[in-house]
Amino acid sequence: DNAADVFLKFIDDKGKITCNDTRSLLCMYNAAHVRTHGEETLSNAMAYTKGHLQCAVEQQTIPPSILLDQVRRTLETPIFRRPPRVEARHFISVYERMSTRNDAILELAKLDFSILQALYCEELRTLTLWWKELQLQDHLSFARDRMVEMHFWMLGVLFEPQYSYGRIVLTKFFTFISIFDDIYDSYSTLEESRLLTMAMERWDEQAAEHLPGYMKFFYSKVLTTMKVIAKDLDSQGNKHADYVKKLLIDATKCYYNEAKWREESDTPVTVEEHLRFSVPSCCCMHVACLAFVVIGASGDAIEWGMTYPKIMRASCVIGRVINDVASHEREQEQCSGERPVMSTVEACLEENKYTAKEDAYRKLSELIEESWMDIIEELLKPAAARPTTPLLEAVVNSTRMLDFLYKDQDTYTDPRALKVVVDSIYVNSI
Repeated sequence: DNAADVFLKFIDDKGKITCNDTRSLLCMYNAAHVRTHGEETLSNAMAYTKGHLQCAVEQQTIPPSILLDQVRRTLETPIFRRPPRVEARHFISVYERMSTRNDAILELAKLDFSILQALYCEELRTLTLWWKELQLQDHLSFARDRMVEMHFWMLGVLFEPQYSYGRIVLTKFFTFISIFDDIYDSYSTLEESRLLTMAMERWDEQAAEHLPGYMKFFYSKVLTTMKVIAKDLDSQGNKHADYVKKLLIDATKCYYNEAKWREESDTPVTVEEHLRFSVPSCCCMHVACLAFVVIGASGDAIEWGMTYPKIMRASCVIGRVINDVASHEREQEQCSGERPVMSTVEACLEENKYTAKEDAYRKLSELIEESWMDIIEELLKPAAARPTTPLLEAVVNSTRMLDFLYKDQDTYTDPRALKVVVDSIYVNSI
């Protein structure tokens, strides 16, 4: 039986939903987001319930209450798409206000959160000391310094206590990825990018001789850090530490390929053509596959992830598009008078002959919804036809964090909007 058929009991002969209870509509709206391609019942339910909930908020027919807060939060992001740890912190505060709460469960939830909060802070202390010892800011002043934000990002991917060292590895790795991104995207010439990519492929200290001065110090620190990580993983019995090196080299090649394509391409492209180059360079695959490595996945599972299977590509498409939309206005302002940054937004404008950026945003939001449906389809496959649940959860959690970080603006580049939630995870006692 089709699970979506349960919604039919709420639909009359004319195809209209008969339920008007706000709490029920909220549940239906959340459930409708776990839909796949072709499930028109769920698509219609989503549109109907969204309209009614928005109307209820705008007309203030819901009195100030926990329910009103839940409706507003869900209209912004449905439950399935929220990062688990961020949602846990929020829901503890909600549950505490409920008259039906179980005080024992509440106490256990607070204890769990406090224990993990202490662990996260200890990890961040270790990472901060490492970052200061690297002294990269003295040599790469143009690069974004986002240690706290990066660790927050990675704990959204793997939040469980047993993955403490894995979060440290992920944070170090993607701190370097962030710097590579700044180098390839904003600072280096194409020739310098080529030299850096060649040096990464050689993976040899002597390759630094051919690099510009500002890259030499960074290159040396990357190699040293990655070798330490590989050694630590080996000592822990992890048989696939070599993928740390492989993934980092692959990321730099993706950055270079996109930079070369941008430099040499003079003709407008479609969104699909753009994604051919920009999906790999968003590095969402690299986040998920490194997560596979640190949680002890098999070599076959890691190789599977690196081939961009359907769920991985869908995650990458969401990451690329939502990043481009969030960064679009800022990037266009920065290149005022120059050739515009050829993002998926610009490609969409050109392909569809739109004159308003809002039309492109709307069109790209449809692509994001289609990609979420791809993810759901993969999750619903029989266990024998898909990887194990922890691997799929890493992909989905990575996608949820991207949605959270880039929902309304690029909060990684400008993290001021993250302060309240970051404080709630690391600083504020519960």
